[in-house]
Amino acid sequence: MVRDATTEVVEGMIQLTETILSAPLESLSQDQLISTGGVWEACEQVSNLPRDNQAAVASALAAYLGVVKDALEEMEHALVEGQDPYSDIMEDEELGFRGNRDTYWSEADRKLLSSCMGLMKASKACLKKVLGVVKAYGKVDSPEQIAQLDDLADIANEISPSVDELALSMYPPMNQLAVRLNAAKLASVLKKVLEITKTSHVCPPSEEGWVQFLTGAVDHNMNKIKNFTHGQL
Repeated sequence: MVRDATTEVVEGMIQLTETILSAPLESLSQDQLISTGGVWEACEQVSNLPRDNQAAVASALAAYLGVVKDALEEMEHALVEGQDPYSDIMEDEELGFRGNRDTYWSEADRKLLSSCMGLMKASKACLKKVLGVVKAYGKVDSPEQIAQLDDLADIANEISPSVDELALSMYPPMNQLAVRLNAAKLASVLKKVLEITKTSHVCPPSEEGWVQFLTGAVDHNMNKIKNFTHGQL
């Protein structure tokens, strides 16, 4: 965050300097006004930066959590019993309906989806709990503590894209092998996040219980997904 904001300020100053040097003396052009405004905007972003690495990581985790919440809510809405997940798509103008495309989940699909939803809910719970311990126990008193927070933010950043990939593969017509592979990827990311959390300074012994619980939940849902899709390999 700090690096990006600093880069914007420097690039803005370079652009403003080039604009001034290329303009006639004692003139004020529209380009100069625009460049000046860009510099002020970049400086404003710097003033709003998190105060330290703990606050920066907490801000990033909150953003990741928001994305996962949205993906989960969208999928929950689509899974309402009897609902066509493509119901918001316009009907075919000539045929009067959306053709012969299979737009519904089979009963077997829904059984698999239940465990996939379990993984998505575990993703939400994981980010929520990690955010909580970072706020409560995160420290920046040593390079090691800062590095641990950075590692946690880096691996947690992989959760929301993995959730999105799984969610997209869950829509009909479903390729169960693709669902299994995407679920395995998400499960792997979640277990890495939980492992890094457990071994870092943000997880005192009093917080290890939920880490163990979520690890078990990830394994449980992934094992069910493997059982449902064993015939796809």
